[in-house]
Amino acid sequence: MGGRSAAVMAAAVGRVLRLCRRWGAGPRAQTLRLICTTTAVQKRNVGASGPEKYTEAFIKKQIEEFNLGKRHLANMMGEDPETFTQEDIDKAIAYLFPSGLFDKRARPLMKHPTEVFPEQRKIQWGEDGRPFHFLFYTGKQSYYSLMHETYEKFLNVQKHQDQLTAQDLPLQKEKRNLAGSRWLTKIELEEMLLEKVSDNDYSRFIQLLQKLATLPCADIEEKYIQKFSKEVPVQLQKVVIEPLQHDERGVAFSTGEGKRKTARATAVVYDNGTGKITVNGIDILHYFPVLQDREQLLFPFQFLGRIGKHDMVCTVSGGGRSAQAGAIRLASAKALRSFVTEKEVEFMRQAGLLTVDPRVKERKKPGQEGPRRKFTWKKR
Repeated sequence: MGGRSAAVMAAAVGRVLRLCRRWGAGPRAQTLRLICTTTAVQKRNVGASGPEKYTEAFIKKQIEEFNLGKRHLANMMGEDPETFTQEDIDKAIAYLFPSGLFDKRARPLMKHPTEVFPEQRKIQWGEDGRPFHFLFYTGKQSYYSLMHETYEKFLNVQKHQDQLTAQDLPLQKEKRNLAGSRWLTKIELEEMLLEKVSDNDYSRFIQLLQKLATLPCADIEEKYIQKFSKEVPVQLQKVVIEPLQHDERGVAFSTGEGKRKTARATAVVYDNGTGKITVNGIDILHYFPVLQDREQLLFPFQFLGRIGKHDMVCTVSGGGRSAQAGAIRLASAKALRSFVTEKEVEFMRQAGLLTVDPRVKERKKPGQEGPRRKFTWKKR
């Protein structure tokens, strides 16, 4: 396959060179030279093409040649050069160089230099060909520079803490609240550094950031930490929380509905209770004899610190005991929203208490023993 592609590419280049000799040194020949150069640069290994070819002066010259070649190509096609777009350029090249090349990488192209030459390579070398940064030959100069800078911030915070300890001054124990925010994703970090980052490098950087953020005196580097975190938008505007209702005795209550697999549950949570919970008229200890199911059901109350402060009456149908416990958990969490503040509701959402669990049993596949398990293979 490689030999065939090389032969086809050689034939295409030969055709272009014959056209260049036929048209002489006019504007058409200059346009063809630009197309040949762009194609050759695209095929060549960018990292091995040399530092002197990616200076700012080189990029500027390439942009000037591209604009000039685009005007010549528009004149050849009888179009207006001012409104000649990249799509028109591609169509013109496909018309001028018809061929049976199937591989798109082997076809001639004419792209803007900013699309051909990597952006991060324009500022890495000086006029003498020497790299600006001392970490250039590591291959990840931006990443390692960031790690050095972050670790330096970490050491500065530790030094500040040691000074406070030596002066018998109390440390600032107010840790940064990470709720409602998240770290930059791997893709966002790559866009910031303008270079690829592996999964291990990304996790190593996030671990160092978390160590820095959890120090008692990390607030002195608050601005630096905020550069790598983004606020998570609060999604409570679309959720309408029903106000508390009161029964004939004047006791406040709230209702909620939940589901898990095929189980459906409705929970009524009463205020000023003693922690009594009944499911379909049966006490929770008898209805859910398994401890794990009871812990699942009571987790919303434990998360909010309200165990023993409410009574709850549940009605559930369908599914097994585990699915019913999950459905009641979601229903009780939705009912508890009326008793807490908006900030606590946001914490519940981030903890996953207000999200439906979409997991269900995976179906059996034809030709297999189970959903994933295959039949035992026997040679004879």
